[in-house]
Amino acid sequence: MMTTMTVQELEVPESVGADVRVVHTVVPSPLGPITLVAHDGGLSALLLQSSKYEAVQGPFGERADDEFDEVQTQLDEYFAGTRTEFDLRLHLVGTPFQCRVWEGLLRIPYGQTRSYGDVAAEIGLDPRTSSRAVGAANGRNRIAIVVPCHRVIGADGSLTGFAAGLDRKRFLLGHEAKGRPREHLLF
Repeated sequence: MMTTMTVQELEVPESVGADVRVVHTVVPSPLGPITLVAHDGGLSALLLQSSKYEAVQGPFGERADDEFDEVQTQLDEYFAGTRTEFDLRLHLVGTPFQCRVWEGLLRIPYGQTRSYGDVAAEIGLDPRTSSRAVGAANGRNRIAIVVPCHRVIGADGSLTGFAAGLDRKRFLLGHEAKGRPREHLLF
């Protein structure tokens, strides 16, 4: 049975002001250390070490390891192969267009892939004129894995950009494909 990513509550803030509480932690994963960031209790970033955008993702706020137990549990379940949906409160930080693209990414089922044009069409845009803009927004996703930007590939089925590197993208797609028929994958 195919499932999709869901979120408990999705917040799209107008802007991030000084009155917003920002905290972070670092957790282990099969992909190396992951930095988790939350804005007012909603997960706002899941950053893989050595990501292309790692240096521009801040501020991370104070360290608060005890505030990410549920995120850590769900990530552990995901990597163990027992979780195909995340049930987390998200706090998207981006432009309205970026948030629209990221909401489209949340509808890509676990274990499947879509092209940039597919995502554009899914969110109501003309894929002939919007695929590159969708790709740019996809590349600025701050909540890797949970907002599954790794599931987006080239129209020809090739693995294309992933801020944390193509080896990690290949790992995530392979992890999600274990025990699944390959006809659901484009690559």
